[in-house]
Amino acid sequence: MAAGLKDLGLRRGENVAIIGDNRPRLTAAMLAAQSLGAIPVPLYQDAVAREMVYVFENAELRFAIVEDQEQVDKMLEIREQWPQLEHIVYDDPRGLRDYEQTGLLSYDSLVGAGQATLKEKPKLVSHEVEQGSPDDIAAMFYTSGTTGRPKGVIHTYRTLLSVSYEASRMEQLGENEEILAYLPPAWIGQNIFSFSQWLVCGIRSTARNRPRPWPRTCAIGPTFYFAPPRVLENLLTQVTIRMEDAAPFKRRMYEYFMGVARQVGERLLNGDATVGPMDKLRYRLGNFFVYGPLRNALGMSRVHLAYTAGEAIGPDLFVFYRSLGINLKQLYGSTETAVFVCVQPNGQVKADTVGPPIKGVELRRTDSGEILIRSPGLLREYYKNPEATAEVKDAEGWYHTGDAGYLDNDGHLKIIDRAKDVGKMASGQMFAPKYLENKLKFFPYIKEAVAIGDGRDKATVLINIDFPACGNWAERRQIGYAGYIDLANRDEIYDLVRDCVEKVNADLAADPMMSGSQMHRFLILHKELEADDGELTRTQKVRRGFIAERYAPLIAALYDGSTEQEIETPVTFEDGRAGSLKATVKIRDAKTFAAVQEAA
Repeated sequence: MAAGLKDLGLRRGENVAIIGDNRPRLTAAMLAAQSLGAIPVPLYQDAVAREMVYVFENAELRFAIVEDQEQVDKMLEIREQWPQLEHIVYDDPRGLRDYEQTGLLSYDSLVGAGQATLKEKPKLVSHEVEQGSPDDIAAMFYTSGTTGRPKGVIHTYRTLLSVSYEASRMEQLGENEEILAYLPPAWIGQNIFSFSQWLVCGIRSTARNRPRPWPRTCAIGPTFYFAPPRVLENLLTQVTIRMEDAAPFKRRMYEYFMGVARQVGERLLNGDATVGPMDKLRYRLGNFFVYGPLRNALGMSRVHLAYTAGEAIGPDLFVFYRSLGINLKQLYGSTETAVFVCVQPNGQVKADTVGPPIKGVELRRTDSGEILIRSPGLLREYYKNPEATAEVKDAEGWYHTGDAGYLDNDGHLKIIDRAKDVGKMASGQMFAPKYLENKLKFFPYIKEAVAIGDGRDKATVLINIDFPACGNWAERRQIGYAGYIDLANRDEIYDLVRDCVEKVNADLAADPMMSGSQMHRFLILHKELEADDGELTRTQKVRRGFIAERYAPLIAALYDGSTEQEIETPVTFEDGRAGSLKATVKIRDAKTFAAVQEAA
């Protein structure tokens, strides 16, 4: 393939778009481009053409290697605005028989041309490889654009491979490990775990042929696993729905043994010698009847190391997986740091920290609480954006993360929230919205939450229900509904969500730092937050500023005592058409609790 790209005129130092679901041939395309000294630029496959145009213009892309007809159609649409896109190589030919546009070429044809070239020039590619150096640009990853235009993060071979090697050494990963490559190639976490670490230590990386539900996908039995919190939340929701549909005896057995797991499961995983023989026996029985079958249903029977990262994970969700005997650990990093900054060591796993820095990484905390990083894995720069580079990387090499946190007594980093999102209530008490939202999202009925409270006298929250979980709950109670809007507006669903909010409030009352952040009022949004509507980034992070502006009438109603509010919201349908949704959203009060110290 590298030889074929060379024939087409791909130059050293030139950028190449890689777009599609995680497939072996797209991995090969990245390697082929790198072999020539070109720079792969993986983009999110679910982004629409208008979102990609900026990247094509910014990166001056002439080449795009894509998966299928859907992506080809996007490229042809982009070409209307960026005619410099000369070559489009596609893998899956289905639906493309009658496409006759110039520059369109199948993967197989490209490889065939490359094979013919190599017969005449057998050292063509090896000669290009020999010209490379560790400090050449290896890849460019565009940020999700939470606060503005996406920025191209430039990483060299040295930055990507150094942290991958150190993390692999720390966890003793080798060629016997198996990992599933299922996340978007545009996400740097996917590139580190299924690409850089694969190159460093020879782990076996398996990609799905076609998207399938997670448990079926995991039939390969990976030993090494990585997932962002949202994937773990969705898996737990599936488990909860299945158990609610189970026979009464099975449900009671599940509830009893999960209680045992919460008591001793994590202690056993951490090697706690103080766990008594009776508790060990109960856990063994639970492992036979519940935990083992559950791990198998989740596709995690062979997992001995699992990571989660990308955003903060709720402590309750984290403890759930560890109590099952799954060695789930948190790590901390970002696109700019090549993922690995902090990792929890075995036996030192805490639900509320992300572990100490790995070897070679330095941390520092500013007076305002922001975490600074100096690491061999830091980005070289933002592409064609020296101003943005100077904002985050100072003259001494410190990267300003934008995250607020501190090191605890054991040297473990504790992240509170994004520094720009951490505020204060009118009372002066700290307000950390992500902390509240993660506690809410542990409940299977809540998919997304956006907490409001900075500078205000009380906290409130906007909530997205989890449609499958709430739908299943409603059907078992013979509550009819016509769709998401209808279900979200049901009084029974409001009562269900209120119970979740009040349970979180009770937990917050026991935390002296967070007791003032109890949520006094809430509403259930009439639509799901969507990346296509600009409410989430492509990495599924909430765009708070955008949401505050779009749902300003609802937020105002949360604070003026209203019990309902009409709103009309722009939406983008699956076929790309634009429209709007009108709804009357209910607003309800939630019970709050006296802070523990006050009660005492």
